[in-house]
Amino acid sequence: MSMHKSIRTAISNLLGKRVSTTSLQFRLTVELIALSVISLMGVSAWAGWSMEQTVVNGHKQMLEYIAMRFPDLVEMYMETGGINAGIERTSSKVSTSDLSVLVKSADGRILAKSANNHDLSADLTNIGYNEVPTTPKVVQIGDRYAVMCGSALIVDGNIVGKVYLSQDITNEQRQLNNGIYGLAIVSTIATGVLILAIALRIRKALVPLQQMSQMASVISIDDLGGAKLQLAKAPDEILGLAQAFNEMLHRLSGSWEQQHQFVGNVSHELRTPLTVICGYLQSLLRRGDNLSVYQKQALETASAETERTIQMLQDLLDLARADSGNLQFRQDPVFLNTLAAEVAGMSEKVSDRSVKLLSTDQDIVALADQDRLQQVLINLVDNAIKYSTDPVEIQLATKDEQAIIHVCDRGIGISLAHQHRIFERFYRSDDPSTRSRDGTGLGLAIAKSLVEGMDGRITVLSKPNEGSIFTITLPIWNPQR
Repeated sequence: MSMHKSIRTAISNLLGKRVSTTSLQFRLTVELIALSVISLMGVSAWAGWSMEQTVVNGHKQMLEYIAMRFPDLVEMYMETGGINAGIERTSSKVSTSDLSVLVKSADGRILAKSANNHDLSADLTNIGYNEVPTTPKVVQIGDRYAVMCGSALIVDGNIVGKVYLSQDITNEQRQLNNGIYGLAIVSTIATGVLILAIALRIRKALVPLQQMSQMASVISIDDLGGAKLQLAKAPDEILGLAQAFNEMLHRLSGSWEQQHQFVGNVSHELRTPLTVICGYLQSLLRRGDNLSVYQKQALETASAETERTIQMLQDLLDLARADSGNLQFRQDPVFLNTLAAEVAGMSEKVSDRSVKLLSTDQDIVALADQDRLQQVLINLVDNAIKYSTDPVEIQLATKDEQAIIHVCDRGIGISLAHQHRIFERFYRSDDPSTRSRDGTGLGLAIAKSLVEGMDGRITVLSKPNEGSIFTITLPIWNPQR
């Protein structure tokens, strides 16, 4: 687990950003790096083995040839002086400055040894006579290297003793080790360069996909019409995907426009007949002295639902205008102290509930559309009254060239899961304690559209059973601008 985390951290540092282990970029980078490292390690190992075989095999073959020819030479030289003389002359003949010869009899006596400066008997004592290989092999003795072998000396079919051959290859072995060390360094550098090149190339190749992801994450409904992904130098496969993405945006934009037109047209066309129906229902109620209680209740319910439907259609029409940019805002200086006092007074008269205004002695003047802002405040105060039995407060403040309006209640509050969605259209909580029967789910969506249309921002801070605070932030009016 820690190793996997270390690999992810190393790749993230290499790419200059945090990379998820499930991303395509991470997987491709790791797989290609692993294949490249394995390939380079294999090539390096093969090259090192080849170098060793080239350097050492010649010495091994020479010792093997000498060991094979040694008995024949002894037989040839012993004709003039006996077997001991033959062994002496053969040992002297085959030995060189680097090649040492030692011949021991079956009872352990030294019959002959080379006359060079190298003491082979000391080396054999250190490693053990019985440990000497029968076929030539590289043996390390202290800080020296030698190709060594030992074989039985058979003359005329009789075992005379054993002959030991040793070829010093210290210089060649050191050169070989240096070569392998240099090869390892070069391979390491090449691996690092290759890793960097692979990581950067994959990152560059996936840039078009990242651009598509970024556009898809930040694009809004208002941007659908003009949004288009431009990828001039991308591969053909990604260009095809980008073209399909642009076509999808175009279709979504067309569908969204059709939806706007449909909502606006339906809202406008239905509002007039519903207004007529509502008028007739109210007229019947005023003149219905001979109506039964049941009939009167039915007419009152029909009239209330008609008025609610008319209000919902008006809300839909406002939202359609805001989405299409046809909702006009008249940005003028607005004295928030006066406006908030008017809203508090109207709300108290309509609801018979206490609405307190808490403001500073200094007038706060915001740049906004007074009618639209009044509509938003009435909506927020009405919601606060619905969901709270305690007095509602309107607080005014300023901060960093911003005018701030807080609408506070100590009611049932809103859970965190619902706070992220309460400004969505038609969103209504399933909780019976927070679901208003006469609500349409459009009030807060309209408030958000109106506030943002005035270059402001609306947020909510709430805790269940403790209350909610809706905050409107607007730019302060500056006469010097």
